[in-house]
Amino acid sequence: MLAFDAKRVSHEYTQTNDAPPEKVFPLLCPVREAEWVPGWQYRLIYSESGRAEDGCVVATPNDAGAEMVWMVTHYDPAAFTIAFAWIEPGMIATQLRISLVPAPGGKTRARIRYLYTGLSPVGNAVLDRYTPEWFRNKMQGWETAINHFLHTRKLVQASAWE
Repeated sequence: MLAFDAKRVSHEYTQTNDAPPEKVFPLLCPVREAEWVPGWQYRLIYSESGRAEDGCVVATPNDAGAEMVWMVTHYDPAAFTIAFAWIEPGMIATQLRISLVPAPGGKTRARIRYLYTGLSPVGNAVLDRYTPEWFRNKMQGWETAINHFLHTRKLVQASAWE
């Protein structure tokens, strides 16, 4: 077996969403994301409810051609928490945890934590681009997109997301 030292990158961000947690939480679903994430594509593999739930499995295309397989690893709508794990084969394994709490003015504070682990030297090299600035831009785009949807019930223009 060849020696390999996996690189790990962790980022956290807190968004302010313009609706209470009970309105925001249902949108944190691989199926519902198509309503507010520009370009979101998925293939539902398993869900008893047809929505996010413990053990829900979806696949999404990636730039390298292989699908990424996602699983909901924690789902607690009463506590407004959800977690996912997914793997980009041969590249990166990712964990995502989101927890929502009420904020003043009928808003939500969404605490979002990503943990990325390189699965290969190439994956480690990709993680070098996952800087705090890159992550902040990603989270601000997400925040813009979900808030636009909460106000208009429409997708934001893709340029605002990127």
